[in-house]
Amino acid sequence: MKPLRRLRLVALLSSLLVAPLTASFAAAPDITVFAAASMKNALDDVDSAFQKASGLTVLASYAASSVLARQIEQGAPADVFISADLDWMDDLAKHDLIQKDTRSTLLGNSLVLITQADKALTLDIKPGMDLAGALSGGRLALPLVDSVPAGKYGKAALTKLGIWSSVETSIAQAESVRAALAFVSRGEAPLGIVYSTDAAADPKVRIVGTFPEDTHPPIVYPIALTVSAKGPNATRYLAFLKTPEAATLFKAQGFRVLP
Repeated sequence: MKPLRRLRLVALLSSLLVAPLTASFAAAPDITVFAAASMKNALDDVDSAFQKASGLTVLASYAASSVLARQIEQGAPADVFISADLDWMDDLAKHDLIQKDTRSTLLGNSLVLITQADKALTLDIKPGMDLAGALSGGRLALPLVDSVPAGKYGKAALTKLGIWSSVETSIAQAESVRAALAFVSRGEAPLGIVYSTDAAADPKVRIVGTFPEDTHPPIVYPIALTVSAKGPNATRYLAFLKTPEAATLFKAQGFRVLP
């Protein structure tokens, strides 16, 4: 199988793993959360703690923020939306699909360059760095640069560093940040750009370097209740995400908890 075709197949399979769940359940969950794919490990831990404390059930669906926002626009029954950038939350606000008075900024993250854990590659993240040379004819795994937050951040960083044009034709675009992570983890791409929390979640990759914060817009995760959220359960869940207990779990996965 040709490498590019294989990459596309891996992207499809990876996106299916994190796509919002559509199967029927014997009992509907008390709260349905649509959250950016990069939050999976941390939010799974937080949701378990919340369920234990409250007795309420949470169904979390993970995908690219762009995919989730579009599904909410099409009527998907989410109570809570957590985006990996401001743009997609702004988009839902523009369409009056969130309860604007519940919106806040929950977390922060960092953007990193990764490779396989057993690779000896070193590369300084700086203007003019030879990223194309480091790829050695391979592809750079990056989430969709026109829609997925991590992809937009990645393109902005490479552009700021003056090297986007040197790697633009070598990009393997993935449906989500976790799909980009999978490209590198499985050896399908020698390098990739993901969040630091994604890199920490996969022992098969390691961080080559961190992109300076001034090379891309601030990486923040806004959260809000949707207009379809009813009753006190979602409000209680939102409040729990801001507790010290939740903060400890988020920090354990590498997120910055924002005031």
